[in-house]
Amino acid sequence: MSLTKIFEQYPDRRYIMFGGKGGLGKTTFSAATSYYLAKKGKKVLVFSVDPQASLTDIFQKDIFGKGPTEIIPNLYAQEIDADKRVKAYQQEVRQKILDMYGMDKIPEEIESYIQAAAAEPAMEESAIFDEVVDIVVRGGYDYYIYDLVPLGHALYYLSMASVYDAWIDKITKLREQMREYDQVAAVMQREKELDEDAILNELLYIKERINKSSSILTDKAKTAFFFVLTAEDMIIKDTQKAAALFAKFDVPLSGYIINRVLPSELKSENIPEYLKNRFLMQEHYLEVIKNDFGNEILASVPEMERDVTGLPMIEKLAKAMFGDF
Repeated sequence: MSLTKIFEQYPDRRYIMFGGKGGLGKTTFSAATSYYLAKKGKKVLVFSVDPQASLTDIFQKDIFGKGPTEIIPNLYAQEIDADKRVKAYQQEVRQKILDMYGMDKIPEEIESYIQAAAAEPAMEESAIFDEVVDIVVRGGYDYYIYDLVPLGHALYYLSMASVYDAWIDKITKLREQMREYDQVAAVMQREKELDEDAILNELLYIKERINKSSSILTDKAKTAFFFVLTAEDMIIKDTQKAAALFAKFDVPLSGYIINRVLPSELKSENIPEYLKNRFLMQEHYLEVIKNDFGNEILASVPEMERDVTGLPMIEKLAKAMFGDF
């Protein structure tokens, strides 16, 4: 099986994700795959869920915080501005407090709480996650390519959906119980009933959005997840551990891609000792990868002569991944 055949045989897998340790080439693979699919006539959105996003650098176009930006016909890229999203959250919370309690001004102690909550490290991930939900719910593309954060954060990201869902489920049930109790007790005014119904409806709306996003992550028919690895001992071990962890979240694993393989044409008797040792190490670990992952290896991508930035290098990488197109 190859990457090309995976895309040909499973056209319904519209949500594409590359995972792996930081610095292995996930973002460049995301960019190259989006380029390949766009050239095949598919409308594609590649977007980063990494706060340290680098799609702007790879495409050599400022896309940060600008929403879906056209790179070439059919290909759009997006980097999420988490800070902007968090500020929008803050304003939304302020407005809801003013509306619900009929206040003219946010009390100082509540404002300090809003500011403190926004500074929490998890708030950035939450803002990105919520933007991803918006992207998915909005629709409009044939393919969505997620440029994921490094493995540890990706596991957190993948677990957020189930955590949010469980939390909202509890709150929703509590709200329903309260409403039933109040109705039986007949102590609520009609206006208060409407206010509480609005709160419940908003919780149910959030729950529906999160369910839609989380269901995509574990949908074997619609999602393809690829691990990126290199021919190095620690990377192989980390990838094996991560694959086992991802399996616990039922993420559908489609296969592995080996990156930065030294081209065989460089090998000769006259190469420096350092390069000879690199080739020996690579040969050993490629054999380990072959034994451990077998036919789940979908592509072996050579080390590029320079950084993958700009469309010519993106096209070159895409051809190394998918063949000529």
